[in-house]
Amino acid sequence: MCFKNIFQKSHQFFCSFSILTVTDTKGEKSLAFANAKGGEIVKPNGYELSKQHAFIAFCKKVLRNEVRDYYDEVKRRREREISFSEMSINELEQLSVTDKYFATEQIFNVLGHDIIVCDESIAEALRSLPERKRDIILLSYFLELSDGEIGKRLNLIRATVQYQRTSTLRELKKFIQEENADENKQSEE
Repeated sequence: MCFKNIFQKSHQFFCSFSILTVTDTKGEKSLAFANAKGGEIVKPNGYELSKQHAFIAFCKKVLRNEVRDYYDEVKRRREREISFSEMSINELEQLSVTDKYFATEQIFNVLGHDIIVCDESIAEALRSLPERKRDIILLSYFLELSDGEIGKRLNLIRATVQYQRTSTLRELKKFIQEENADENKQSEE
């Protein structure tokens, strides 16, 4: 807002005059104003000349600071940004995303609820479990039911649900670790 006011005031002042360079009889050059209305040449007084010099100095300072800010911004961008052509294949792969659209979704039906599992390794591990253990895991972790609620729905006591849930989690962990170890061996070969 401050810059706008300064430029408006200076514009009003300088638009009423045309600035001319006048050479006097001694060969010295000086600035003069030609009134836009009458056309007569008026020699500026010291106050008007100091205002003009202050405005010119201000404009130079603003432009110099803008140029410096521009170069600083360009420098910051060069330091932080990398073009795609300069990136390695591994870095590009980290940036890429592949949509999966139902390709790896597995649907498990538990007590009338369809539970969707998107991770293929987890779905495979769940398929390897007996039905009751799979139902307890799905109800507990995907539908977020407590052991007591699961016990009521499956006609089991809470302690049995808790024991089967913890033992099943150990089985799942072991299954997934073995699967990952097999994948690592295959990738090394």
